[in-house]
This record gives sequence, structure tokens and C-alpha cells, in this order.
Amino acid sequence: MTTDGESAVVPEEFAELRRSLDVGLARVDGRLALLTQHDDQNAKTVQALETRVAALEHTRWPLPAIVALAAVATLAVAVWQAIGR
Repeated sequence: MTTDGESAVVPEEFAELRRSLDVGLARVDGRLALLTQHDDQNAKTVQALETRVAALEHTRWPLPAIVALAAVATLAVAVWQAIGR
């Protein structure tokens, strides 16, 4: 059997537990919102870096083509010198 004193304490304890749960959920919601904001910022940063890398790749020198042209020019000079002498 319960007395009146015990029955009055139970709703107060439930109210305290509910407040603690509400505070904990609010804290978790805040942390999730912060993580979402960081994720959005990281996504923007990654997109900007991908754009910069694509631009750098587009403007880089075509080294294999330059090497082939230099080899052909060297061969032409060698042949010219051999024929000229």
C-alpha cells in the first residue's frame, strides 16, 4: 500500500525525468544541427576544390605532346646537320 506522501512524490519525479529528457533531446538536436551545418560547409568546400582542380587540369601543359614535338624537332635538326655536311 502507498501513502499520500509517496503518491505526491511520483508525479514530481516524473516531471523531473521529463525535464531531463527534454533538456537532453534539445542538446542532441543542437549538436545535430551543428553537425549538419559543418557537413554543408564541407560540401561547399569540396565542391570549390573540385572546381579548382578541374580548372587546373584544363589549363595544364600537354607534356606528352610537347615531348613528341621536341623529339621531332631534334630529329629534324640531326637530319639537317647530317645532310648539310
